[in-house]
Amino acid sequence: MKKYFGTVLTVLVVIAVCVLAIVLPPVSQFGLTQLQLDTLMILGIICGGSALYCFVVGEITMNNSQMDKLWSILPIAYTWVIATKADFSPRTTIFAIIVTLWGLRLTYNFARKGAYSWKFWTGEEDYRWQVLRRNKILGKRPAWMMFDLFFISIYQNALVLAICLPSLAVMESGMVALNWADYLAISFALVFLFIETIADEQQMAFHTNKRKMLNEGKSLEELPAPYNKGFNTTGLWLRSRHPNYLGEQGIWLSLYLFVIGAGLASKGIFHWSMIGSFVLVLLFLGSSIFQEGVSSSKYPEYELYLAHVSKYLPLWKYKPEKYKED
Repeated sequence: MKKYFGTVLTVLVVIAVCVLAIVLPPVSQFGLTQLQLDTLMILGIICGGSALYCFVVGEITMNNSQMDKLWSILPIAYTWVIATKADFSPRTTIFAIIVTLWGLRLTYNFARKGAYSWKFWTGEEDYRWQVLRRNKILGKRPAWMMFDLFFISIYQNALVLAICLPSLAVMESGMVALNWADYLAISFALVFLFIETIADEQQMAFHTNKRKMLNEGKSLEELPAPYNKGFNTTGLWLRSRHPNYLGEQGIWLSLYLFVIGAGLASKGIFHWSMIGSFVLVLLFLGSSIFQEGVSSSKYPEYELYLAHVSKYLPLWKYKPEKYKED
């Protein structure tokens, strides 16, 4: 039970926050102005077109990373549409700038893994989809098609739109001056962007060096430490199993502070636009569990790493020699 405590607690907290975000605010808070409705209509058309594209192209090519390629691009488009419709009000413009920095960095990181190609429907597919296709249930064609339609195409596109909705919420808050909550949003978002950047660079460097040595004909066991483990335990990864996920979630949770700064949150905290960033937490929770299962099946020492290193927060240093002695 102790093993699943953190997972269960995270799920319960996210559910509680989402419920409170719906129940606590007055009904009037859910009403959108005509400007917000018009903007949301544009965003919905983009989102729907993207979902249709991801499903059709993914099914034709059997490359289901179409949404992965758009994950870092769509929020840039969404937030600049909002900023433009809001006449570049301070909050929506700052929001869009931060999201653009996030999106350009993430797009570059995905591109150097071979994800993009001039033949836009091709490119390296995320290994997770390849693993899931080997599942006894999802491996069947009708089941995979439904999974592609509802999870990969519709759900993920809807979620990407949802995490941008705090910007929609603050569209007409120009009369409220920027304050401490806005400055915290900017500061935290940039700090988490820095953490995610460092984590991705360390991960790329580790696996590039490991792959180079393996391509020279050496076996994993013959590689020097720490490469012989198979998984990264350098830098931030020495203290956190998913420092990149910490950064990613932190950015979107931080951006919600703009809603608090605009004075729109009920009880000073709750607003319907927070739901997207908290549902994102659940997505990354599931993704981390899936990745850890794959790594545990590939690398013998990963279970030890799993047992002693924090999932997100960079806390205790991984010391395998000490654990083996105990």
